[in-house]
Amino acid sequence: MQTYQFVFPMSEENIIELKNADIFQREHMVLSDISLEIKTGEFVYLIGKVGSGKSSLLKTMNAELQLEKGEGKVAGFKLTELKTREIPFLRRKLGVVFQDFRLLSDRNVFDNLAFVLKATDWKDELEITDRVNAVLEMVAMTHKTKSMPHQLSGGEQQRVAIARALLNNPEIILADEPTGNLDPQTSIELMQILKSLNEQGKTVVVATHDYPLIRRFPARIITVDDQKIYETVITRK
Repeated sequence: MQTYQFVFPMSEENIIELKNADIFQREHMVLSDISLEIKTGEFVYLIGKVGSGKSSLLKTMNAELQLEKGEGKVAGFKLTELKTREIPFLRRKLGVVFQDFRLLSDRNVFDNLAFVLKATDWKDELEITDRVNAVLEMVAMTHKTKSMPHQLSGGEQQRVAIARALLNNPEIILADEPTGNLDPQTSIELMQILKSLNEQGKTVVVATHDYPLIRRFPARIITVDDQKIYETVITRK
């Protein structure tokens, strides 16, 4: 495995950019003076040890963590100039997939997704129904609309979570260890969904430490280590 530290100028061609950015979790600096560019339609892996800063990097892209130093732009929004009232508009351009699914336990699959649409100002019930069914079809879960989360397998819950991330037709999918709680075969099926979305034009960023999966579905790799990020080439043995 070879790694190369890299620095890029800011560019209008990229959907995600960071330049000379410091990223903090509370008072603790997680990443220092990092620069990154991701072009529209790219598929990118973030790899690194637990606690290396992969999740913090995703949270910065999602404006969950404020960028306090450096420059950053995601989907046309400048992170250092982002006002609180603008954050929901940025997040509508992002679909986020978590390792622990984060489905609402007291609602069935359909209502989990409908809740998100209503929270983002969808009003028409027929349009809500059509959109929920459309994204569930994308992940082959239309037969589970009335199931409660506890009635689903881990893989099925993650399919619903991906469908939820697609509801507002985001430009970018951010996935934080999306296969971390899944068996190998289910992980492959989930990665096939993410790859398919990428082929449809979505920019996909996946934080993972699943190297067999990376080798099966090769793409650009960025390593997060020792408060820095590096372009990485994994060589086959």
